[in-house]
Amino acid sequence: MLADPEGNEFCVIEPDNRFLEGTARIGALSSDGGPEVGYFWSAALGWPLVWDQDEETAIQSPDGGPKITWGGPPDRPHVGKSRLHLDLLADGDLDAEVARLLDLGATRADISPGEVPWAVLADPEGNAFCVYPPESSPGDLAD
Repeated sequence: MLADPEGNEFCVIEPDNRFLEGTARIGALSSDGGPEVGYFWSAALGWPLVWDQDEETAIQSPDGGPKITWGGPPDRPHVGKSRLHLDLLADGDLDAEVARLLDLGATRADISPGEVPWAVLADPEGNAFCVYPPESSPGDLAD
């Protein structure tokens, strides 16, 4: 196990590791979280669950590329910003997309900086994520 200068851990895995089949140079982005958060993100993104074993889950885009993994319940208390923050772009109506995500198990997060044209939600483990209106990006909406 290695760590970057800020102490964020990462692994370098041998090339014949089958878990990383079908991925790119970055094999996986990992975060703490129980299976329910993996199930949520699988449904939210429409990406298949490609790993579900021993409290660990992983999803991957149907187009391949890096996996997003959750390696069991957090081993440290959640303090400050989420370690994994995803920004989503709504396919259609922003309100309809927010309603869909709330139905899947997201909750509203009260951390947005005042009136903004996007929604801030949290996944089942409390990790905040943003949902942007169609045809926009976080850079387009920045102050």
